[in-house]
Amino acid sequence: MDLEKPPAGPPTQPPVREPEGCLVVAIRLPVRIVVLVLVLPVRMGWDALVVVGRFLRDTVLRPLGRALLWLGKALFVLPLIGLWRYVVVPSGRALGWLVQVLLVVPVVWSYRYVLTPVGHGVAWLARGIGTGLAWVHARVLTPVGHAGRWLLKGIGAVLAAVGVGAYTAVAWLVRYLVVVPARWVHRWILAPVGRAIAWCARGVWRLLTLLVTGIGVVLYWTARILVVLPVLALWRWVLAPVGRFLAVVAREVGEALGHAWRIAGRISRAVGRFLGTLFRWVFVEPVRWAYLTVLTPVGHLVRDAVLRPAARAARSVGRATRQTLAAARETARQARADVRRMLFGESREREPVGRREPSGGETRTLGRSTTALTKD
Repeated sequence: MDLEKPPAGPPTQPPVREPEGCLVVAIRLPVRIVVLVLVLPVRMGWDALVVVGRFLRDTVLRPLGRALLWLGKALFVLPLIGLWRYVVVPSGRALGWLVQVLLVVPVVWSYRYVLTPVGHGVAWLARGIGTGLAWVHARVLTPVGHAGRWLLKGIGAVLAAVGVGAYTAVAWLVRYLVVVPARWVHRWILAPVGRAIAWCARGVWRLLTLLVTGIGVVLYWTARILVVLPVLALWRWVLAPVGRFLAVVAREVGEALGHAWRIAGRISRAVGRFLGTLFRWVFVEPVRWAYLTVLTPVGHLVRDAVLRPAARAARSVGRATRQTLAAARETARQARADVRRMLFGESREREPVGRREPSGGETRTLGRSTTALTKD
C-alpha cells in the first residue's frame, strides 16, 4: 500500500525496449535460474541477519546506548557544566577584574595624563621647528638658489660661444673619416654577402623541409598500414562484437540479480512467515493454552486456598505479637515506676498556675470580660 499519492498528470508510458534477439532470450532463462539458486541462500541469510540485528538493536543496543548516554552525561557533561559554572566563570570574572584594575586602568591613566600632554608638547615643538625651517627656505635658500642659477646661465653662454667652431671641425672630421667609409663598406661588401648567405639559408631550409615532409609521409603511411589498419580491424571485427556480447551478458546478469533478489525476498518472507506460524502453533499457543486453562485456575486456587488464609494468619499473628509487646512494655513501665517510687518516694505535684486565657468551658457574657488584657 503506497502512502504517497502519485503525481497528477497523464500516466507515464513504460520505456519501449528495442527488440531482442534469440541469443538474449536464450541466455536470460538459464542465467536467471542459476542466479536465483545462488542468491536465495544469501537473501535468506541477509533477512535472518536483519531480524537478529533489529532484535539486538531493540533489546540490547538501544538500552545499552541509553545507559551509556546517561552514564556519559553523569560522568562528563554534568561535571563539566559544574566546572564551567562554578570554577571557570568565577575565575574568568576575577581575572577580568584583576586585568582591568592592574592593567587597563593604569594604561588609560598614563595615556590620558602622561602620554597625551607629552605628545601635545612634541607636536608643538615639531610645528615650531617646521615653521623655522620654512622661514630659512623662503628667506635664505631660495635667494641663494636663484643667484646660483643666474651665474650658471652666464657661464654656459660664454662656453657655448667659445665651443661652436670646435664642434663644427670635429663633426666634419667624423663624417669623412668614419661615416662615409662605413656606409661604403655596408653598401658594397656587407649587404651582398648578407643577401648571398640568406639565399643559401633559404635553399637549405627548403631542402630540409622537403626531406622532413617526405620522411613524415613515409612514416605516416607505414604506421597507418602496419598499426592503424590492423588495430581498426581488430576493434571493428573482434573487440566491438565481444564487448557487445559481454555488455548483453552483464546486463542480463544484473537484471537477473535484481529479479532473483526480489523473488528471493518474497520466498524468504514466505519462509519466515511459515516459521513464525509454526513457532506460534508449536510453542506459543500451547504455552498460552496451558497458562489460561491450567496455570491460571491453579494460581487462583492456590491464592484463595493457601496464600490469602496464610496472609490472614500472618496478620493475626503480627497483631497478637504487637499487642503482647505493647502489654510487656506497659508492664515494664509500671515496674520501673514502682521501683522509682519505692526508692525515691512520691514526686511532688506541680502547683497549678493561673492562666490568663479564658478556659474552654466559660462563655463570654455581657457583664463579664473574658479577654486576656481586661480579665480581673
